Amino acid sequence: MLRVLAVDDEKPLLEELLYLLRSDPRVRSAEGACDATGALRRITRALESGPDGPDGIDVVFLDIQMAGLTGLDIARLLGGFARPPLIVFVTAHEGFAVQAFDLKAVDYVLKPVRPERLAEAVRRARALLGRPDGAQQPAPEPAVPDRRTPVPPAGTGTGAGAGAGAGAVERVPEQIAVELGGVTRFVAIADIAYVEAQGDYARLHTDGGSHLVRIPLSTLEERWAARGFVRIHRRHLVALGRIDELRMEAGTTSVRVGSAELQVSRRHARDLRDLLMRRATG
Repeated sequence: MLRVLAVDDEKPLLEELLYLLRSDPRVRSAEGACDATGALRRITRALESGPDGPDGIDVVFLDIQMAGLTGLDIARLLGGFARPPLIVFVTAHEGFAVQAFDLKAVDYVLKPVRPERLAEAVRRARALLGRPDGAQQPAPEPAVPDRRTPVPPAGTGTGAGAGAGAGAVERVPEQIAVELGGVTRFVAIADIAYVEAQGDYARLHTDGGSHLVRIPLSTLEERWAARGFVRIHRRHLVALGRIDELRMEAGTTSVRVGSAELQVSRRHARDLRDLLMRRATG
């Protein structure tokens, strides 16, 4: 069972978070700190005790924007220790996600906190600590927002190239679910022009704005190949039909997608040009 520390400088939110954590049977103890100073004092005691000591802490559930030191500052300090507690950020702000995962956060939970989402963060922490919820529990993996529709496994096609006798091919989802501040928005995949890798996240770019999801770019590349998405760079996945222009000059290649100009890596340049020419000539 986990020993956890929750840190938030807004007392009602801290009390709600502690209530949810203490309601989870996988949590042995849940303490609270209402500012960075109190959090560091308690964490220092835990580090001195050691992970297996009587004052040890397994996981810190940490707000980001606080008076004085921020949650990111605390995480950076903990990164200097050999065996620090795991970090789960709990925040109302989407924009710190990339920094959070650069600091090796286990999870990034958006406020208002939903019990099932917090339970998933607890599961991930337990799995990383070698205490899975069940004997066959897999290691933590990035949260997949949309599981309503089966997704083809990697390498499965939906057109003439699909293997004969393979049976019915599972349908690629029409939408992807995006969570922000407790609200789930369903974005049509057809509306997505390109995808940008941001750490453990991917940012989906549409004509109306962008959305952050915690799915690796490589996973989206496999899932959306049948929808005409191709990898052009280690950071970018693009819908072929949304490419307006291909530029090859001075030894570099780029594409224009709406108002965005994206670099194409050398290893992808020739294949991309061939794909676009085949598409244009039918």
